[in-house]
Amino acid sequence: MKLSNLFNRRNRILLRELVVTDFKLRYQGSVLGYAWSVLKPLFLFLILYIVFEKFLRLGRDIEHFPVYLLLGMVLWTFFTEATGQGLQSIINRGDLIRKINFPKYIIVISGTISALINLMINMVVVFIFCLFNGVEVRPEALLIFPLIIELYIFALAIAFFLSAINVKYRDVGYLWEIFLQAAFYATPILYPLQLVMKEMPKAPNWIMMNPVAQVIQDAREVLVTRQTVTGWEIIHDARAYIPFVIILVVVILGAYYFRRNQKTFAEYI
Repeated sequence: MKLSNLFNRRNRILLRELVVTDFKLRYQGSVLGYAWSVLKPLFLFLILYIVFEKFLRLGRDIEHFPVYLLLGMVLWTFFTEATGQGLQSIINRGDLIRKINFPKYIIVISGTISALINLMINMVVVFIFCLFNGVEVRPEALLIFPLIIELYIFALAIAFFLSAINVKYRDVGYLWEIFLQAAFYATPILYPLQLVMKEMPKAPNWIMMNPVAQVIQDAREVLVTRQTVTGWEIIHDARAYIPFVIILVVVILGAYYFRRNQKTFAEYI
């Protein structure tokens, strides 16, 4: 894949049209339309907040826990949407691939950008919650943008890898869905990492090697509350850089596998 090709006028136009089409088709036929981009995570947040804060009271020791929980849910939802849509992107655009000769990676990028647009809309909601919840706006809040870029790169790399595998083996989608369900509970989204540290002191060292967990905790720390436990606080050696190494490895493997197999996509779809 040559990044320079993405900036060709023809490819930019194609990418834009694919992104617009993906976003329009997502809510086609629904009464509320694009409003579901905000309502879906908000409804899920409300349910989880009632269960985990009001009944189980897991967040009683965390400052601004409602925003803390909402931010984690929004970032996780983006990751699942970006990888899920990226995984199915080549299959869903089979007719286009057979008719037009163009760089296939544009299809995967368009699917993940559609999820990124949703994330940006939801982040506006998070910022509004921050204001109403009395969260202190600090200069380091701007670090949320490089963290989002980091998460997007990781999701895109996974999407490249999964979309190429899914062309030949359609079971990949089901396996990835099961993996995400397990990863959701293994990532400190619903529960504060402090709770894990009390029950299993060594577990957070492994949890924070997950790039998604690292991004979520860092985002909470810079945007919501300094009470957030980050990987930098519990890992004091080279292992703190493992999430970045994992992202780099996934980017290389994803790009290599996709490029190697893209010529045969039309044969399987």
